[in-house]
Amino acid sequence: MNTKGRAEPIEILLVEDNPGDVRLAEEVFKEAKVANELHVANDGVEALAFLRREDKYKNACRPDIILLDLNLPKKGGHEVLSEIKADDDLKRIPVVILTVSKDEEDVVKSYNLHANCFITKPVDLNQFLNVVKSIEDFWLTIVKLPPNGER
Repeated sequence: MNTKGRAEPIEILLVEDNPGDVRLAEEVFKEAKVANELHVANDGVEALAFLRREDKYKNACRPDIILLDLNLPKKGGHEVLSEIKADDDLKRIPVVILTVSKDEEDVVKSYNLHANCFITKPVDLNQFLNVVKSIEDFWLTIVKLPPNGER
């Protein structure tokens, strides 16, 4: 059993347009201590369609946690975050901002929009792997996540 108290894996939605970062995250989560299922959306529009179960995502799961890049095509991360946190069905899903931005304005805006945490992606490969592992350790092992479902 995992931290959810049941046998199902933790559902993770990674919203990331950089294929290299997606591959690295997939590798880390594949080797994770906690059973998980990683889903990937490559832009903000796709992420919201996944979360709202629209079109090809009508049978999508409800993620337990969202890893959200800010610099996304079609719809930026702050706009996606704002829509998630304004939606009664989605607002309790923890959102971890995972971005290359170190801009204090991005940090403040993310927290003002109710991000659960803000992590700057390191450019070094090993450091990036360590960051993803620390997300896995903290959010999937230590933290008690809210129930996965519509409430």
